[in-house]
Amino acid sequence: MKLNYKTLGEGQPLIILHGLFGSLDNWLTLGKRFAEFRKVYLVDQRNHGGSPHDDSFSFEVMAEDLHEFIEQHDIHEAAIMGHSMGGKTAMNYAVRYAGDWEKLIVVDIAPRAYPIHHQEIIDALKRLDLGVYSSRSEAEEDLGRDISDFGQRQFLLKNLKRESGGGFSWKMNLEVIAANIEAIGQGLEVRQSTEKPALFIRGEKSHYVDDEDIILINQHFPNARVETVKGAGHWVHAEKPDELFTLVRDFLHD
Repeated sequence: MKLNYKTLGEGQPLIILHGLFGSLDNWLTLGKRFAEFRKVYLVDQRNHGGSPHDDSFSFEVMAEDLHEFIEQHDIHEAAIMGHSMGGKTAMNYAVRYAGDWEKLIVVDIAPRAYPIHHQEIIDALKRLDLGVYSSRSEAEEDLGRDISDFGQRQFLLKNLKRESGGGFSWKMNLEVIAANIEAIGQGLEVRQSTEKPALFIRGEKSHYVDDEDIILINQHFPNARVETVKGAGHWVHAEKPDELFTLVRDFLHD
């Protein structure tokens, strides 16, 4: 699969993977900052953004997508960073291809299994009749009946694509994502591990990475360290970009 991507800067490679319902644009601002000292690859994962749609959707196939992407672009000794779902993809790739990367950065996700907690969002998105809207504001108004948080609505509606004949469609493959949402909660297999350096960054206000998860992180990644960003929730890169940038920069320069 040929994934959609954007490159910034020059130097040693840094590959960045977005989370569920996201796209490479979510990391564009920070990507420009990392591009001051790295060649940054911002990548849309399958069924998201501008990348191809496919009926298969699991961390196994997304890890293989990443491996194929690295081979297609002849990338060597890359640092790989992923947020949430992207972090799980990065972890799955890292333990399968331990010799093909330099450092791993995982943002606010642990290697454990998670219960399904996106069904309300999926149901809300499915209820939107995209073909009848003449503006994004109309879609936002309807979505607001189910999702009260303004920032979350804006994030989700970045997936809208205007159709030439009128109305909108989704850039993401919502049907396949919904059908495979259980697979996005899966954790790493028990025996999968690598001793290469890893940095896990969690938000202080987030519940995605608890203190108990640090034990599991160290089982899969014995040379990992965990940093907590004060005042941040799950969207660490959006809420505390300066703090995240400093942690990642220092880790890459170490």
